[in-house]
Amino acid sequence: MKLTENQIKALYKFTRQHYVYHYDVQTELVDHLANDIEEIWEANSLLSFEDARDKSFKKFGIFGFMDVIEAKQKQMNKRYWKILWRFTKEWFALPKVLITLSIFTSVYILLQFPNSNYFILGALSIGVIAEIFTIYKLRKQQKVKEKKKEKLFLLEDMIGSTKYGYTGFVFINLFNFVNLTRFDFSASGLYWQLLISGIVTLLIILFYVANYVLPQKAQELLQETYPEYKLVKNL
Repeated sequence: MKLTENQIKALYKFTRQHYVYHYDVQTELVDHLANDIEEIWEANSLLSFEDARDKSFKKFGIFGFMDVIEAKQKQMNKRYWKILWRFTKEWFALPKVLITLSIFTSVYILLQFPNSNYFILGALSIGVIAEIFTIYKLRKQQKVKEKKKEKLFLLEDMIGSTKYGYTGFVFINLFNFVNLTRFDFSASGLYWQLLISGIVTLLIILFYVANYVLPQKAQELLQETYPEYKLVKNL
């Protein structure tokens, strides 16, 4: 016995009711549930759709779909970082490497000034504020999509929410470190200054790629990851 189109839709609704918010994860679970329900019906054709569905769902254990969701998040997180690194590497090849060297040199020169930590604290504060504003703006857009019942993919959510604000988290920690330790960068040795300049340069590039480059490339990356993305979005 095969599932009907309405029963397939009911399975999508069922996964959503059990806190599966992303369409690609829902689809994977619906495929699994549908195949399992059909096998259950082969063994006992008298079971109703709901009873067969619940019997299949119980196989996921007491945590339901949570283990599957976590596994998919880890898998997509790895893919996200590969994409982030792919676009970050472009800044270490011509012609963008010239911009990278300019940023590195500017940071290094800044560290030579007495009380340069105040400049760094100011820059970190701007970075945190920019990150908070970006996350607020994107979450507002996401709520609009939810109201319109648009299908949201896991990678799309990761790109849209800028890794759940990881750059802002890094900036806040750096701000606290600089503020609490009162570290005098101008008095540190050459190697420390070069190392700090390199780390700050990399963070600036990661921040820019994560918050501006990837969102602009979102449609291209999503179609690359999900062959069905364009079709689903046009439904």
